[in-house]
Amino acid sequence: MDGLTTERLLLRPFRPEDLPVYAELNADPRVAEWLSGPLTPAESDEIALWANERWAADRLGLIAVERRADGRFLGMCGLHRQSSRPQDVEVAWRLAHEHWGHGYATEAGRAWLAYGFETLGLDRIVSMTDEANTRSLAVMRRLGLTYLENDVITDNGVTFDSVIYAITRSQWTEHLGR
Repeated sequence: MDGLTTERLLLRPFRPEDLPVYAELNADPRVAEWLSGPLTPAESDEIALWANERWAADRLGLIAVERRADGRFLGMCGLHRQSSRPQDVEVAWRLAHEHWGHGYATEAGRAWLAYGFETLGLDRIVSMTDEANTRSLAVMRRLGLTYLENDVITDNGVTFDSVIYAITRSQWTEHLGR
C-alpha cells in the first residue's frame, strides 16, 4: 500500500518534488508558531525522510497530503510515536497556511484514525498541541477526540506545555455512529 485515499486527498510518502514546498511550509511563521520555530530546508528534508522511513518500516509516519483534484502538495498528516510519549500513537497534521480552513486536516485525520483503529488495531490514539493552538484543538474535537491531560513535551530539543486529547477504538466507533 502506497498510502491512503479520501474523497479529496491522497495521503502518500513524500516525493523529491514535495521537499521545496514542504520547506516553505515549515519556514512560514504562521505554521512555525506551533512548532519549535521555523525550520531550515535541511531540517524539513530530514523530517520528510524520517516520515518515509517510518512509513516503509512500520506503516506509521507523518506523510504527504496531496489534493487529488490537481496534485497540489498541501502538507503532511499521519500517525507516529512522539518521543516524549512513546507509549502512545499520535495523529498529527501540518498544512500550509493557505490550506487552513478547508477541512483538509479533519479529512486526513479521519482517514488516519480509521486506519489506526481498523487496520493497525490500535486501542487508543492521541493528539497533542499547545493549549493556545485553537485551530488544531478544533480539529481534534471534530475528530471525536476529548481532553485527556496536560503534559510537558520535548520536540526537537524544545520543551513546552501541551494539552493531550485522545480517542479509543470504542469511542471512534461510537463517533461514527456504528
